[in-house]
Amino acid sequence: MPNDHTQPTPGPTFLDLYELTMADIYLGTGIAHQTATFSLFIRGYPANRSYYIASGTEAACRYLENLTFNETTIDYFRKLGVLSEQLLNQLLGTSFTGNVNAVPEGTIIFDSEPVIEVTAPLLQAQLVETALLNLVTTATLLATKASRIVQAAKGRPVIDMGARRAHGTNAALTAARASYIAGFKATTLTEAAKLGIPVTGTIAHSYIQAMPNELTAFREYLRLTPNNATLLVDTYDVASGIQNAVTAALEIKKRGGNIAAVRIDSGNLNALSRVARNALDNAGLNSVQIVASGGLDEYEISRLLTNGAPIDAFGVGTRFTASADAPYLNSAYKLVEFNGNPVYKLSEGKRTLPYGKQVLRNFSQDGMMHLDTIRKRSSTTSTASLESLPLTRQVMDNGK
Repeated sequence: MPNDHTQPTPGPTFLDLYELTMADIYLGTGIAHQTATFSLFIRGYPANRSYYIASGTEAACRYLENLTFNETTIDYFRKLGVLSEQLLNQLLGTSFTGNVNAVPEGTIIFDSEPVIEVTAPLLQAQLVETALLNLVTTATLLATKASRIVQAAKGRPVIDMGARRAHGTNAALTAARASYIAGFKATTLTEAAKLGIPVTGTIAHSYIQAMPNELTAFREYLRLTPNNATLLVDTYDVASGIQNAVTAALEIKKRGGNIAAVRIDSGNLNALSRVARNALDNAGLNSVQIVASGGLDEYEISRLLTNGAPIDAFGVGTRFTASADAPYLNSAYKLVEFNGNPVYKLSEGKRTLPYGKQVLRNFSQDGMMHLDTIRKRSSTTSTASLESLPLTRQVMDNGK
């Protein structure tokens, strides 16, 4: 699990206005400090999905732990012109004091199962809705997409290359972290190293274009980086690029160095990877791997490997960081228990399950996941067995 302490989290003004107006009414009707439990879960599945990978709960907990409403925040709310002084005075100095239950990040979860549940005074639990949904939904969306890509790669390493196409800088860091949780081996985003995620990177086409010619570019790169370099071979023509890479690789091999891989970033990756493999093998460079990138996702990776493309690793960017085939999840944060009593919705297509919950994962005798049972949290025991494993656990107590 990556270190989460530098991933950006929202501040106290990151909420929807109706959360504040409801807090005002809660206070005015005398129920603001009564205990409420809200459950965050995902309804249904996008096309071609059948599971989720939970992510974002550590960032959500850190947001809650650091949440406080100081004078600057209260002045900002006052300028909105719609809130009572009673509420503003109540919020000043308020911090989150509730309890949180959540599934560990990286856990496989399913439709309607709680990712995170907040039990706190109603006013507090309501005000954190937007931030929690933002932190958990995006991270879970991206971790799930990354998991699908990892499965498609069938054990071959996958690298996150999508920061430049992510929907904002925070989303890029969230994507790097979520992908690592789901099984990616590294990212190209250097800021992600602050989270303990391995970073990798070599050269871009601009380097080769800036040199007199491609062979000179490879030779100079290997002169300065003689071991484990990756050569980008598609700047002009992959066939000639491979031959130049072979020439440079054989030269550095005589001097005790080596190249680790060649990367193809465009064109027909199936056909071009075969050209590259043949040229490398014919030159005795059998250990040099082939890395493919450029418009890849789980569907394209699966097609390439089904067709026998000799690709050893994949770099994914745009289609991963934007979750191109399913760019959103129908997540919800709903009141499920109030003052110890069940609360639920009966709206068509949006029904909810009452009470704070525990999910028990049942396994078959061969160790495979067999069935999940969603139960009222207080009716389950905390003892796990091989046949039935409780997924949710308390991760915050009294705001800590």
